[in-house]
Amino acid sequence: MMKRFKKDAPAFFDYKDAKTLMRYINVYGQIEPISKTGLSAKQQRQLAVAIKRARHLALMPFVAQG
Repeated sequence: MMKRFKKDAPAFFDYKDAKTLMRYINVYGQIEPISKTGLSAKQQRQLAVAIKRARHLALMPFVAQG
């Protein structure tokens, strides 16, 4: 379990930056919970929206490879 701190998080989560968003996805393709990401509630919501947009545009997978 690697907890990230708020200083490591970008100020704005861009759905086009799939490499950054992949840091917040676990091996099963699920969005990491707030307890693991260390983000504020507002940042966690922005992250979830960005990941869902990236998935919808096929920039990220919906499920894990395997």
